[in-house]
Amino acid sequence: MGLFSKKKEGGLMDVIRCDEENYLVWKWRPNGEVLNSTKKENAIRYSSTLHVKDGEMCVFVYKQKDGVLQDFIMGPYEDTIKTANFPVLTSIVGLAFGGESPFPAEVYFFNLQGNNQIKFAVPYFDVADPRFLDFTVPVAVRGQITFNLTDVKQFIKLNRLVDFDLDQFRRQVGDDVKKFVKGFVTNCPSEHGISVLQIERKIVEISDLIQARLAPHFADDFGVNLKRLDISAIEIDKESEDYKEFVHVTKEQQKIQAEQVGRRAQIDTDIYEKQGHLGTEQQFIQAHAINQQTEVLKVAAESMGKMPSGMGGNGDGFNPAGMMMGMAMGGAMAGQMTGMMNQMTNQIQNPMGQMGQPSMPPQPNAMGQPMQAPQTPPPPSVQYNISVNGQTFGPYTFQQMQQMAQSGQLTANSYVWKQGMANWDMAGNVAELATLFGAVPPPPPAMPPQQNM
Repeated sequence: MGLFSKKKEGGLMDVIRCDEENYLVWKWRPNGEVLNSTKKENAIRYSSTLHVKDGEMCVFVYKQKDGVLQDFIMGPYEDTIKTANFPVLTSIVGLAFGGESPFPAEVYFFNLQGNNQIKFAVPYFDVADPRFLDFTVPVAVRGQITFNLTDVKQFIKLNRLVDFDLDQFRRQVGDDVKKFVKGFVTNCPSEHGISVLQIERKIVEISDLIQARLAPHFADDFGVNLKRLDISAIEIDKESEDYKEFVHVTKEQQKIQAEQVGRRAQIDTDIYEKQGHLGTEQQFIQAHAINQQTEVLKVAAESMGKMPSGMGGNGDGFNPAGMMMGMAMGGAMAGQMTGMMNQMTNQIQNPMGQMGQPSMPPQPNAMGQPMQAPQTPPPPSVQYNISVNGQTFGPYTFQQMQQMAQSGQLTANSYVWKQGMANWDMAGNVAELATLFGAVPPPPPAMPPQQNM
């Protein structure tokens, strides 16, 4: 490793190098010198030979009055120590030593290529599932970490180099890893939604989560790079009474949940069947209403057939005014019956009201505003639809709407809708229908008496 001259103060070093096989940081000293025993171990003769292998970094540490100064030599390097290659050494040594007197410096070799592995084992500790906080399960964790050294300057800031011991450093890192792993696994069910009963099968996922959180801690507190954290096993003490009781409670809870799901499914089935039954009853009621409208039309037709034929309306002649009124009423009722037929046909084809015009009438919301119009517009031939007491009637032509307005069946507050309208609206708010609700003109005067020719 090196030779000392017996005649001169300081060492006469032929070569400064590191031949250690398993190391992270190694302090060079002359052969036979005990660590930190004398100042001679730090006496470096100018013009000694330095060898730094590939994957290594050599650091010269000079302790001066104004602080600690460092020279960093990255391998591979093999050359004589001279000021041209040591910027700090240039300002310290200069030409004053003339290659004869030694200069004080500590020399450290850092292994940047090797990987360091530490195995860890966390004995049984209690883990609770967030669903059953009163029941805990004993869990143990085993695994290993792999780290290396990448930032030498950061490492020097955080660690004492002069008496650095790799075994002690590993114990310190291992204890910190075990503490961190235990805390993470304890909170894993609540923070990451992993059931305690499934935690044994989630070792890859848990390893990645722990590594992501632990890597910054390694760099900040130890100055090393965490390359990998591998959990080899997460064991549950399945012979413990706590585990057996937890499994029993979990099964009972799953049974209750299955029963609740079954009851909800049965309720949904009953509602569906009732809705189908109500749809059939509604179709029957509408068919009955059409029959009633047909009877009304028959009565109106019979009344028209029995009208007097006298011209003056006194029973002995034809009454044209009565005939016109009867025709208007008949036309309005015929249009209404046609609309009901169309509505019934649509509902029979689609009981849920998804075909044709909407089956549900527009109801005002909490603000007193009409609800949105149906998304599917009526056929192009439809004119106006009317909502009365929660039911939709129509379509009606403008003339039919006019007749219903005169008879009082249609008011300004009746909700109407036709193709092109965005929403249902009151008839009084529709421009072309608003005129129907003005002052109704008086009926024409009676016919003048007939004069004899």
